[in-house]
Amino acid sequence: MPEYLAPGVYVEEVSFRSKSIEGVPTSTTGFAGSTRWGPVRYVDNGRQGPTTNAPRLIGSFTEFERVYGGLGRLQIDRGDGQPTSESYLAHAARAFFLNGGKRLYVARVFVADDPGDGGPVDWGIARSSIPFGAGDNATWRGRWPGAYGNVQLTVRAMRKNDVAFTHATFGTQARGLTHGAVVEITPPGDTPANPIDDLVVGQMHVVSVDPDTVDAVGLAQQEFLDDGGNVVAVAAGSVIKEVVLRVIVQPGEERVDVYDELAVHPAQRRWIAKIMQLDDPEDENAVVVCDTEPLTGMARAIELMRALQTPREGIRLAGGNDGLLAQPDDLLGDDADLDDPRVTATGLRALGEIDDIAIVALPDGGTYDDALLCQQAAERLVAHAELQRYRIAVVDAPRGSSMNEVRAFRGKFDSTRAAMYHPWIEVLDPLERAAQGAPPRRVLLPPSGFVTGIYARNDITRGVFKAPANEVVRGLTKFEANINTARNDVLNPEGINALRFFEGRGSRVWGARTMTSDPEWKYVNVRRLFIYLEHSIDKAMQWAVFEPNNERLWRNIRQMVEDFLYVQWLNGALLGAKPDEAYFVRCDRTTMTQNDLDNGRLICLIGVAPTKPAEYVIFRLGQWTADSRI
Repeated sequence: MPEYLAPGVYVEEVSFRSKSIEGVPTSTTGFAGSTRWGPVRYVDNGRQGPTTNAPRLIGSFTEFERVYGGLGRLQIDRGDGQPTSESYLAHAARAFFLNGGKRLYVARVFVADDPGDGGPVDWGIARSSIPFGAGDNATWRGRWPGAYGNVQLTVRAMRKNDVAFTHATFGTQARGLTHGAVVEITPPGDTPANPIDDLVVGQMHVVSVDPDTVDAVGLAQQEFLDDGGNVVAVAAGSVIKEVVLRVIVQPGEERVDVYDELAVHPAQRRWIAKIMQLDDPEDENAVVVCDTEPLTGMARAIELMRALQTPREGIRLAGGNDGLLAQPDDLLGDDADLDDPRVTATGLRALGEIDDIAIVALPDGGTYDDALLCQQAAERLVAHAELQRYRIAVVDAPRGSSMNEVRAFRGKFDSTRAAMYHPWIEVLDPLERAAQGAPPRRVLLPPSGFVTGIYARNDITRGVFKAPANEVVRGLTKFEANINTARNDVLNPEGINALRFFEGRGSRVWGARTMTSDPEWKYVNVRRLFIYLEHSIDKAMQWAVFEPNNERLWRNIRQMVEDFLYVQWLNGALLGAKPDEAYFVRCDRTTMTQNDLDNGRLICLIGVAPTKPAEYVIFRLGQWTADSRI
């Protein structure tokens, strides 16, 4: 209670209404699996990789390509003897956004080559070492593991405008330059080099600023050191141009990253090792990192600048690789180390730390040649959804499954928080351009990327209460197998959701059942509606913890929940002609005993009547004559 100790006017804010419950997002999706590039936890030669390795939120496929490397094939042997593999997660991300998805978290999984004999672990980091001076090195290296890091790199020195001016006391100075700037000084009468010409040996100097020598307006004196560290007198009329670096990185034909105005001394604002650092670079999607050892003298900046320059055609980093095939346990990942913040979670366990995710999938899970590995991957995905409670898993059956095989695969699971879709989906290879007279290459993909996008699209256009079925599948050529009505009559009762083609209506999702034997949770939309309701109430009611457990609190909670459910009823999520038929909320002495109150328990009982999908639409017709009575 406020205290009133002195006479005066006191204005206070009070609330005359209950708080409101805000619905949580239901379309945010999480994928875990192998990609060509992107954030992942690793330790290279005893050095921790970037701490910014958490799953990244992606809002478009263009952003996915920049962060995770696009659709290019992975240099991984999946056990079929082929040296490369499709990037199934990248294709799934493309399908997700193509089918209406908006928000996608990606947890990259990378399996390093560990020889197991105590030798160094190969984390697949691309690098190129550049010696300079007496035994020092500057190193270009990929920021993340992967063959994508074997980039083409060009570094050129760029001259800026003449900044020379004459100071009454200090003589010739360089306007606007600070300690550590590298300059090229052209003597009077000589022609200055063009901005992109090669550096002129003997004209390179580094600026040294003495803070103890300042003029009346606070301008410090500059000295110019040559490559031997000697102070050089600058003649009046000399041309002084600052020299900076331009770094051009080309990871692929359609991507070129340019970094301008880079300096080589740590005292400079745009020091190259800071702008292109490992942990927090200026460009958070930077492909390469520049590591330089501390400079032991001012003149070393000149040596480093000369060393960093590449030939006109540039250099290529080498040594990056895509690691080994991720096994089901790799997809599951590791928990974070509670005692070491640098050791973060990986795989599905990294997605488990993100509260917003409502849909999860493993696009690589059904791609193994061994059906047992596919089963193990699906088990880990389903267990993840069960453990997290507020999300549903979209499971892929193994590639090429027959009717009996897919039924046997489905029979190994029983979960209300998972749904399986069959068959796989064929698309034209997006990486190949059409050529006259040549059939385009086709790629067979697991359906999870398409289906999760349809889930998201359905949530946005209709609502989570609407079954994500009878929805068009976009971006395909055909399904791997043709599911007709007779086959669907077998698959649907067993909780296998068919993907079917209908003449004149296109390709559609034709099922909305979970992988459960419990008839109460048979439908995907019912399970997802309850996930939405439970999660929304959970987040909105955190304020009630440690409040006085009395009638006032109970009344407030009842009002909050009833207001929230009333809106759901108006939107069509609940069954009933009036609110009393759609839901009830009880939070009073009938739901709590004195023992509950004595032990700090508040119990609120909520009942809702969800709408079920009209899975079987039946019209009964019979003959009727005008004089007949029914």
